Amino acid sequence: MKADFYETLSVSRNADEKELKSAFRKLAMKYHPDRNPGDAEAEKRFKEINEAYETLRDPQKRAAYDRFGHAAFENGGMGQGGGFQGGGFADIFEDIFGDIMGARSRRSGGRDRGADLRYNMEVTLEEAYTGKTAQVHVPTSVTCDECTGSGARPGSSPVQCPMCHGVGRVRAAQGFFSIERTCPQCQGRGQTIDDPCPKCSGQGRVTEERSLSVNIPAGIEDGTRIRLAGEGEAGLRAGPPGDLYIFLSIKPHEFFQRDGADLYCKVPISMTTAALGGAFEVATLDGTQTRVKVPEGTQNGRQFRLRGKGMPVLRQPQVGDLYIQVAVETPQKLTRKQRELLEEFERISSHENSPQSTGFFARMKDFFESFGE
Repeated sequence: MKADFYETLSVSRNADEKELKSAFRKLAMKYHPDRNPGDAEAEKRFKEINEAYETLRDPQKRAAYDRFGHAAFENGGMGQGGGFQGGGFADIFEDIFGDIMGARSRRSGGRDRGADLRYNMEVTLEEAYTGKTAQVHVPTSVTCDECTGSGARPGSSPVQCPMCHGVGRVRAAQGFFSIERTCPQCQGRGQTIDDPCPKCSGQGRVTEERSLSVNIPAGIEDGTRIRLAGEGEAGLRAGPPGDLYIFLSIKPHEFFQRDGADLYCKVPISMTTAALGGAFEVATLDGTQTRVKVPEGTQNGRQFRLRGKGMPVLRQPQVGDLYIQVAVETPQKLTRKQRELLEEFERISSHENSPQSTGFFARMKDFFESFGE
């Protein structure tokens, strides 16, 4: 027994045309065979949805159904059974599934858009800081200059497809409803080529290497993508070109590590500089040198902040900071005299000279003695 058409579409019996179309669109998208390949249950449900919608969208059929139910269409009633006539279902089908079946692209003249291309580029941190203009060489498909992209031998032209008569799609009846599909003879272009261009073999495009100029702005980060519209692969037979995407990666730097707009640099200093104080100079990415003062008693790992010495922010006026982290270096390969001096220093040192280590071991001693209580 057939399900009620209103229940099939999940609408009330007084639903208007807009509600019917909205309900049909939602259900048809869900159960369409192209989205459920090999699913017999989805295909059956799709047919039921089509049948319900085609009946209820027609005022005469809907009036008959409301009065007599499914019996109104039995034994040939209302002219059912031979597939749909006219363009009603095809119109709604194309409106809903145009993107899936490619109908919309075919309506634009049957021209196939070229593929997007990807180009990987590695730049230095210095180049990311200042920005640059780079030349890239991309092997790609370009419009054939022999046939100007038509695919036909010069002096001839593409002809209308005899199978679809230039429409780019053909209609096939499948039981109670009909489906439009891409024309298998012209692949949806609406035209065929009897005498192809000898240079491009009817493709309308040839492969060659192109040289392009790419502007890399200051402040780009690792993974930044730059889009060059229309610089991708040429479309088939004068179709619109795709886009070229430049994917940028930044080489590791010898001295600096980057975190967003901030830079970090680890600088080793001697034990005596850390103890007595001093200064050192560091080079920055803006091409200058900055003097960093080290106060007396500086501990290992301490950071010094240099404002405005980091990376510029992409397309913004802000600039990050540079953080200098000092690493106190322990002396190695001591001479006898150096060892004697250090031993003498250790002998005369007080707890105030090493407050952190003195405090740590005092707390550790208390912790250990607590186990004996």
